[in-house]
Amino acid sequence: MAYRNGTYVAFHAGGTTNPTASDIKYYNTMKMWCANKNINFSLINSHEKTSAVRDSSTRDTLRRALVARLKNSKHMVLILTAETKNDTDWVPFEITYAVDKCQMPIIAAYPDFESILAPAQLSNYWPQALATRISNGTARVIHIPFKMIAVLDAIDQFGIGNIKYPTNGYGFYNRETQIQWGLIKP
Repeated sequence: MAYRNGTYVAFHAGGTTNPTASDIKYYNTMKMWCANKNINFSLINSHEKTSAVRDSSTRDTLRRALVARLKNSKHMVLILTAETKNDTDWVPFEITYAVDKCQMPIIAAYPDFESILAPAQLSNYWPQALATRISNGTARVIHIPFKMIAVLDAIDQFGIGNIKYPTNGYGFYNRETQIQWGLIKP
């Protein structure tokens, strides 16, 4: 059994290796938060727990690496932009494996939003693999804006060991918490 303490970050790569032209920029932002000694942001990065694979690797090699990373993770941060739902390759696989095989909660982080109080209204951002698992009740998802304070709190709170919340696919931080964080004006 793997020691599941990592954070798995999934994002739509958009078929490019340009780090500014796809959602990898949000993953890189999380790594920058973690590396900045002036920011109290800790991340056990599941992507660094296994050997690196190249974009030119075979599908089987990539799949094995993703599975190994997922098995070592306690939750998934899923970056959701308007383009993520168009991913028909790795993001659906990652969601399916995370929920169906690893039973891990998903932290759905939306860069396009300042606050989130009604996750169901964001369903047009969801890849089919996520929408199906939210609909059938197998996914445990907390929906957050991609803001450092929300991402850090969700990473600290929601993992495979926390089965109290979220209990379904529509979890979110309440209005009071988001006001306290400065995401919503009182």
